[in-house]
Amino acid sequence: MIIDSIADIDPAQWQALAGDNPTLSYSFLHALHETGCAAPDTGWAPRYLILQRDGELHAAMPLYLKDHSRGEYVFDHAWADAFHRNGIPYYPKLLSAVPFTPVTGARLLARTAEDRALLAQAALQVAQQLGTSSLHILFPNDEDKQALAEAGYLLREGVQFHWENQGYADFDAFLATMKMEKRKKLRQDQRRVQEAGIHFEHLAGTAITDQVLRFFYQCYVSTYKAHYSSPYLSLRFFQRLLAETPDSLMIVLAKRGDAPVAVALNLVGGNIMYGRYWGTQEFVSGLHFETCYIQSIAYCIQHGIASFEGGAQGVHKMSRGLVPTPTWSAHWIADQRFADAIADFLAQETASMNDYIDELSEHIPFKAT
Repeated sequence: MIIDSIADIDPAQWQALAGDNPTLSYSFLHALHETGCAAPDTGWAPRYLILQRDGELHAAMPLYLKDHSRGEYVFDHAWADAFHRNGIPYYPKLLSAVPFTPVTGARLLARTAEDRALLAQAALQVAQQLGTSSLHILFPNDEDKQALAEAGYLLREGVQFHWENQGYADFDAFLATMKMEKRKKLRQDQRRVQEAGIHFEHLAGTAITDQVLRFFYQCYVSTYKAHYSSPYLSLRFFQRLLAETPDSLMIVLAKRGDAPVAVALNLVGGNIMYGRYWGTQEFVSGLHFETCYIQSIAYCIQHGIASFEGGAQGVHKMSRGLVPTPTWSAHWIADQRFADAIADFLAQETASMNDYIDELSEHIPFKAT
């Protein structure tokens, strides 16, 4: 069954399938839709695929009918251009993803492997019935990746940078594992921030006030404007998250005295912290790295959180202790001519990506063990 609103699903039943990934929670997705951030007017038309038995939700798949490729973080603009140059429309396309969120997680939300495989096949049927050019599943977890490959989807490899908690007793114990030159550089950045009079507060859950959230949003918007872009998300979206799922939010607040200077917002769930957004009111050397990465790693160590995912892109994250980690997407192309060409392209791209990850791995910042 296809539905065009997650509001038609019982929240408890959805949550039973979604688990503890904060980006897949009913509240997160419903807030995206209800606040108009991911809605038909912004090119995200929900077409959720659900499987029910005896009135109970057994499997589900977040799907969107899209007329653009913005907010996805897996880039297919060259594919769209090739379609258009040959007089074939690429849009609308069908997409399974969490809007604006490059976080790996379940996309085939199912209780059993059989239902997971059923969703993978049913999504293909939906794409064919809707007459879309293609179907794309972004950032699936390993179980979904296997099911999608078995269903005949083309796989595409990417890379992000993640930090893993090795059971460090404290932040100094983490630093002790790094090569001397990396440790020295990190300390230099910290010293510059301290000499600028900056100190940090970690605010989680209900400790985040509306005033702090409004400061965050002001910085968030300014970051987009600095890149001549517009933000995807609204203040109302973040306020709704804070009201409904406060435990999923953690903010690093940089201050000089009592005045806020910079901020980073993270999502937390499933023993993972996800670095998402950042902004500042002024430039201070090293402040970006300290606010976004070092303080978040320190928080994970203090609270026993297993890993920190630093978001999309950014080789510079390696010097702060994050290491290259493969990510994946899966694709189905209706036109067999383009499917064959894209399959050839992906075979070459995957080989190059594997070489790139291997090369990066030779430069991880940790001492040899």
